[in-house]
Amino acid sequence: MPLALPDRWVWDFWFAHDGDDVHVFYLQAPKSLGDPDLRHHSATVGHAVSRDLRSWEVLPDALGPGEGEDFDSLATWTGSVMRHDGLWHMFYTGVSTAEGGAVQRVGLATSPDLLTWTKQGLLLEADPRWYERLHDGVREEAWRDPWVWHEPTTGRFHMYLTARADHGPVDGRGVIGHAVSDDLRRWEALPPVSEPGDFYHLEVPQLLHLGGAWRVAFCLTAGEHSAVRRDRPGFVAEGGTHVLTGPGPLGPFRLETEQFLLGDATASLYAGRFVEHRGSWSLLAWEHVDDDGGFGGRISDPMPVSVDEDGTIRVTRPS
Repeated sequence: MPLALPDRWVWDFWFAHDGDDVHVFYLQAPKSLGDPDLRHHSATVGHAVSRDLRSWEVLPDALGPGEGEDFDSLATWTGSVMRHDGLWHMFYTGVSTAEGGAVQRVGLATSPDLLTWTKQGLLLEADPRWYERLHDGVREEAWRDPWVWHEPTTGRFHMYLTARADHGPVDGRGVIGHAVSDDLRRWEALPPVSEPGDFYHLEVPQLLHLGGAWRVAFCLTAGEHSAVRRDRPGFVAEGGTHVLTGPGPLGPFRLETEQFLLGDATASLYAGRFVEHRGSWSLLAWEHVDDDGGFGGRISDPMPVSVDEDGTIRVTRPS
């Protein structure tokens, strides 16, 4: 069954494997808000666990907003989890009351057991050498959805993020941001690993090696294609989960195909996450639009993933 909560909307999510258990952390907000568009400034991080990606046991919440002048005093947003030196690390997005949620920054929380989390504070924010900062022409300073991974050949840690370049038409500045660290605490921003031009932003990135190639999955809605992209012959306005491809884990990453991996006009299944479990790959997404055309706010059942001989990824959508 989909992961649905009776009193809360659920959206962006990320996984952590601990033995046979698959933990999912997700954004949530109370349905008592009435309007799902208000959920972002009330978001906290919920937590559930499963062994089959279908039956979920809801656990105590993982993170909530900070206090006072904390960088996450308004809400906590999307992130990722990894284990290092026996300690779980959650990298997450924070927005503050001081800026009305308009500036996004990345922070860290740690846990010995995935259940009790202790915030470690702010890690990094957008670097103006390469990335757009808040200005009158945009609605936000994008520096969110950190996806952290370890590069075994060098021992370094890398972070990919939803970010925006500091140049080009405003509607096409979306890039995959990049930062690097040797210890998961001190981070240095580097140039993006994708080029701007096509999208307003590329949300919820995830690096994976699948079908013999390095990929970065990301998502956007149908309204976030740039004018340049819309002017191309055969353009189709759709949203959902798309994939960039690169020659290695550090890119550079580019679109190989215009066709979305999981897309439609309403982006009905959004922010898909790949997960490998019991030897098979699946994609889960959260339901942006339900069967009645309203806001879904729940996480789908796993959708089987296969790869053609030419490396094309196929996802079997639910009927």
